[in-house]
Amino acid sequence: MTAVLLGAAVVGCAGGDDAVAQGGTFEFVSPGGQIDIFYDPPQNRGRPGTIRGPDLMDPNRTLSLDDFAGQVVVVNVWGQWCGPCRTEMPELQQVYDATRAEGVAFLGIDVRDNNRQAAVDFILDRNVTFPSIYDPAMRTMIALGARYPTTVIPSTIVLDRGHRVAAVFLRALLAEDLEPVVRRLAAEAATDSGSPQ
Repeated sequence: MTAVLLGAAVVGCAGGDDAVAQGGTFEFVSPGGQIDIFYDPPQNRGRPGTIRGPDLMDPNRTLSLDDFAGQVVVVNVWGQWCGPCRTEMPELQQVYDATRAEGVAFLGIDVRDNNRQAAVDFILDRNVTFPSIYDPAMRTMIALGARYPTTVIPSTIVLDRGHRVAAVFLRALLAEDLEPVVRRLAAEAATDSGSPQ
C-alpha cells in the first residue's frame, strides 16, 4: 500500500464509495477498492511516518505521537471545509469519550485550512476535546502517508499500543464503525502490540 507523490497541491474531500483520491500531490488507489483496511496479525503491522506538528488550539505547543506512549491512538485527517468531516467529528468525539479510560487517545490532523480561526471555531462549535495538529501545508499528512493511504479526507488511521498501523478507514466513520475496532485494540495484550516507537 503506497501513496504516489506527484506534485505540490492536494486532494479534496472524499466522496462516494471508491477508494481513489486524486489531486496535485497524491494519487492512491486501494487494492480492490477497499475503504476499510485491517492489518493483522499484530506482528505484521508496520509503523506510520512521523506524526508531529503544531497544536491547532495552541500554536506555541507541539503535538507528537510520542505524547501518547503505550496508548491506542486514533489519528483522523480532517478539514473544516470538508462536509463529511462535519458529520464525522461528533461521532469521533463519542468514541473518544467512551474509550479514553481504556487507554485510547485521539489525535486530529487539520489539513488545508489556511484560516486557522475557522478550524478552531469548527472544533469549539462541536465541543471536540481531543487535540489536533494544525497542518495547512499537509506536511504531517504527507509524512504519515508515506507507507499508508491517507489521501482521502476524512481518513482515519488506528494505531495499536505499540503505535503500529492496525486499521485504515478511507471514509467518514460512525461511532458504531470505529468503537468495536478501538476496543479490540485496547484489549490486545501488550506483547501483541509491541513497544511504542
